[in-house]
Amino acid sequence: MPPLPNEDNNTDTHALGSKRVKRLGYGAMQLAGPGVFGPPRDRDAALAVLREAVANGVNHIDTSDFYGPHVTNQIIREALSPYPDDLVLVTKIGARRGEDASWIRADSAAELESAVEDNLRNLGLDVLDVVNMRIMYGVHGPEEGSIAEPLSALAALQRRGLVRHIGLSNVTAAQVKEGRGLCDIVCVQNQYNLAHRHDDALIDSLAQDGIAYVPYFPLGGFSPLQSATLTDVAQRVGATPMQVAIAWLLQRAPNILVIPGTSSVAHLRENLAAAKLVLPDAEIRALDGIGENAG
Repeated sequence: MPPLPNEDNNTDTHALGSKRVKRLGYGAMQLAGPGVFGPPRDRDAALAVLREAVANGVNHIDTSDFYGPHVTNQIIREALSPYPDDLVLVTKIGARRGEDASWIRADSAAELESAVEDNLRNLGLDVLDVVNMRIMYGVHGPEEGSIAEPLSALAALQRRGLVRHIGLSNVTAAQVKEGRGLCDIVCVQNQYNLAHRHDDALIDSLAQDGIAYVPYFPLGGFSPLQSATLTDVAQRVGATPMQVAIAWLLQRAPNILVIPGTSSVAHLRENLAAAKLVLPDAEIRALDGIGENAG
């Protein structure tokens, strides 16, 4: 099924594969234990967060079977299955966890097939809505190199009917271009926030074609000075720094889908409230200065 074009003027939603989702979703990584490894400290709290998210209209949940491993997907299944018809579960493959909680590249055809099967089993699904091919060439971020081999293996699993749509994660602009030449790409997931704006041009390019961009770590990698600027803006608009960071992302481009994660219902409610926060132009300029001065 081809991706859904972003045809209407509803700025609260965006196409993600064959469905439309609210632009503020939920990232499930924090539902696992410390270091995204092992079980959560409070499983009942993890279940409550997921149910609260869906009850408040969230219909885009980002996960992976290497969170835990297996833990997060099993909690999602327990909390939400049978799943609402409009819910889009997006998972990632391309890595596995070592016994010491290390992150290990795992992108051979056999490893990718096993990862898809693990996601299907633990989520209790017959087909995965969206699978992001996580490229693990770089230790601390994207690194150039052809992605043809692993992406072709994932496309083969799509042709078998195990995957509806394909996305990319931890990739360069050149790799996105290469990937789009191999198969339909419905989303790109990279680190991007007020202080890390290397993907500005990529976001704008994807927006022109209606392709979603999903940033992670909305508050990751800020210097003390940048954090102080964010805090000052938050105080002026009567919000938390996280709410301001989320609101800035939502105002940055119409194709940005934000997936803040939390293991707390109270923090979840705070994050969801950011969807209603409209930042004045003067505050947008002050926040843009964080990226401009990032060096």
